[in-house]
Amino acid sequence: MSLAVSLSVSDWLAFFNHFLSLSLLAVGGAIITAPDMHRFLVDEHQWLSDEQFSSSIALAQSAPGPNVLFVAVIGWNVGLNAGTGMGGGWFSVGLSALGVVLSLLGIMLPSSILTYNTTRWAQRHRDKLGVRAFKLGMAPVVIALLVSTGWLLTAGHNQPAKDWPLWMLTSVAMLLVWRTRIHLLWLIGAGAVIGGLGWI
Repeated sequence: MSLAVSLSVSDWLAFFNHFLSLSLLAVGGAIITAPDMHRFLVDEHQWLSDEQFSSSIALAQSAPGPNVLFVAVIGWNVGLNAGTGMGGGWFSVGLSALGVVLSLLGIMLPSSILTYNTTRWAQRHRDKLGVRAFKLGMAPVVIALLVSTGWLLTAGHNQPAKDWPLWMLTSVAMLLVWRTRIHLLWLIGAGAVIGGLGWI
């Protein structure tokens, strides 16, 4: 389901700038910025519906490739909404491509430059106490941001009485990741089978 939205040049610039700023927060990968993307795109501007946002992440995470693919799918959907959906023809496709380019450039450019330069510096100074402390201190931040993303995606149904199997599956998957050495692909496959059978 696409929305009909109108984006001006200043809206596209705000879209790009938001992804630029999120890039510097993506210390555990782009997925940890999903809650703020949701706030900006769904809650604040209504450029995406909640369903489109969740579906974009689910589709990109199920596809092979880098984790950051969900940003491209989100950008595509924003452009598609701005071009009045698939009925907009080449105009919609062009705006969708613009959304992909702006979102990916925004989320990848600053963090890539920063990571390249910081990694070179940290490698030269890896024995310093401050560098080691920074690495250890970032672990809880990344975990908290991942939990926040999981909460956003799990709680998006607004049907707590009907969602208890989803909460249980989330808890079991979390415990298995934490306490065992089961490969994540097995858990993703199990989730796909459970979802495909309609159990959750």
